[in-house]
Amino acid sequence: MSTTKEANKLELAYTIFCDDVRLEVGNKLSLIGVFQNMLVQQLPVNLIKFAIVNHWRGEGRYLSEVRILSPDKKQAVVVSEPAPFEMAQGGGHSDNVSFFVNVTFTAPGEYWVQTLINSTLFNEQPLLVMDARSVQPPEAASESIN
Repeated sequence: MSTTKEANKLELAYTIFCDDVRLEVGNKLSLIGVFQNMLVQQLPVNLIKFAIVNHWRGEGRYLSEVRILSPDKKQAVVVSEPAPFEMAQGGGHSDNVSFFVNVTFTAPGEYWVQTLINSTLFNEQPLLVMDARSVQPPEAASESIN
């Protein structure tokens, strides 16, 4: 797909986690249910649909994959199919959306969202999954410190 020289011209501008993404008129993306961390009522939790949006800058042709790893990084929770994307010579941008269905998070913790380019790790960021039953409200936490 791309050479090492081209990979140096690639920048991941941002990654967004959300419930769904829709393509609107004018090639605009509508993001539904954007979040940074997950606070769920109970674990395990099954997400019917989950999307990860990567916005790229640069030039060249690439193959992107996204995977979510368990907190210990030993087990993949989900892995996307490789998806090609291309940006014009001289610089451009591209959005790559990875959809996942029936994603199950079994335990609380810091899961790892990894983005691979041409089968090589390009970016990694945490996704904190918390059980609401085990999170103390701020008032209770400050009282227990005193």
